[in-house]
Amino acid sequence: MKLTFLGTGGAWGVPELNCQCFICQEMRKLGEKRDRSALLFSGSKNLLIDCGPDIRNQLMRNNIDRIDGILITHEHGDHFIGLDDILAYKRNAPRDNFSPIPLFVTHKSWDMIGKRFSYLEDMGLIEVKKIKAGEEFVFHEFDILPFKTYHGEFAKGSVGFIISFNGQNKKRIRLVYTSDFLDIPDFHQELLEPEYLIIQSFWLNEPEINRANHMSFQRAMDFIEKFSPKGETFLIHIGDADMVPNDPANINAKKYKPKSPLKTPNRKEPYPIPLNHIQWQETIDRIVNDYRLGFKITVSKDDMIINL
Repeated sequence: MKLTFLGTGGAWGVPELNCQCFICQEMRKLGEKRDRSALLFSGSKNLLIDCGPDIRNQLMRNNIDRIDGILITHEHGDHFIGLDDILAYKRNAPRDNFSPIPLFVTHKSWDMIGKRFSYLEDMGLIEVKKIKAGEEFVFHEFDILPFKTYHGEFAKGSVGFIISFNGQNKKRIRLVYTSDFLDIPDFHQELLEPEYLIIQSFWLNEPEINRANHMSFQRAMDFIEKFSPKGETFLIHIGDADMVPNDPANINAKKYKPKSPLKTPNRKEPYPIPLNHIQWQETIDRIVNDYRLGFKITVSKDDMIINL
């Protein structure tokens, strides 16, 4: 099984349009970017998780010749607004030789998404499959269990996914993907000790006011310990909304004042805000070591491929 991180950024991507904050400047200088978050599992079938506004370029640059199924985590535009682009797979298939792509989505999410994209079902591009948190379903080699996540009152259909499949040497693998979340209302047994964990880390520091209902790495540390993954943990949906000391852009609306910045255990100095991918990984490695977390944590990046 192959997992491709098609995109690893937040809702506006990084660097952000019309932004000259220190983070965006640094990433432009290095030629780095983070597209809107999306994942692709490739086994005998290609299973896409989320379909944001960057999906066309993400799929093209990874030479993805087919999509067999789509999971939608919730009804925010950066996770579904690219569904139009999937129509290319039908347009470029031989006439009368295309089967609708199953689209797995909760009732509450489809209530919102369907207002815009129900015509795609009428056109035969997708076949909407309503799913419920706590009810497992099977899609070819994937056993999938949605679980309820809290991502604010404007994402009532929000779910994460526990995905089980045969990995290398036919070993059964269980992977947990949280998507965007602030909390998990029902943290049940199936979430414990997965082989892999993919968890949101929008900020390094937990903000004073978390109006976006996202997860910071500072808070995710407790969740990672709670999940207790047996193998690797990957951070995703990384943004640029942390305040960097002395950055004039800290007055911008997107910047969040930290509640109590994450500090080193002994010296009590705050960890520096990462400006690029290498700094993110170095900071996470340092925190893992300083706090003796005991987990391997990898900062994902666009187009990163993992063999599971």
